[in-house]
Amino acid sequence: MNYFNVGKIVNTQGLQGELRVLSVTDFTEERFKKKSKLALFDDNDKFVREVEIASHRKHKNFDIIKFKGFYHINEVEKYKGCSLKVAEDNLTDLDEGEFYYHEIIGLDVYENNILIGQVKEILQPGANDVWVVQRKGKRDLLLPYIPSVVLNVDAASKRIDVDIMEGLDDEN
Repeated sequence: MNYFNVGKIVNTQGLQGELRVLSVTDFTEERFKKKSKLALFDDNDKFVREVEIASHRKHKNFDIIKFKGFYHINEVEKYKGCSLKVAEDNLTDLDEGEFYYHEIIGLDVYENNILIGQVKEILQPGANDVWVVQRKGKRDLLLPYIPSVVLNVDAASKRIDVDIMEGLDDEN
């Protein structure tokens, strides 16, 4: 079964078994809602166990979650550093024009039919996502996911067409 990353446990929160999570999903409300099932993977990307979300709240830039059946810091401290992943079977269908991160990462990026690189990572700094494009012989290119820059995404063809606005690429 395939699993997709939705967050990383960075610390505990308080004494009641809550965990501080750095989310890497656009769907935090869905992924961390009560009764959602997620999988824990250790820092070697080995499956640890399945967990069920008992509660979720936002605090500053973190998602604070609690697992069902875990009521004390001593029971969850060992999960610091673990990744939270959702099973492929638990993914929901998206609206047209929406994509999961795993569908974007690895796609080829073209400007005017010229290959400029591949998406290697997606950042969430604020108002919109930023796609990190790895290029040969150049520094990574940071592309904001906005309609004027990302013109077309064709996941089936593994292709993204972009228009790099002036000022985005400091190596031109």
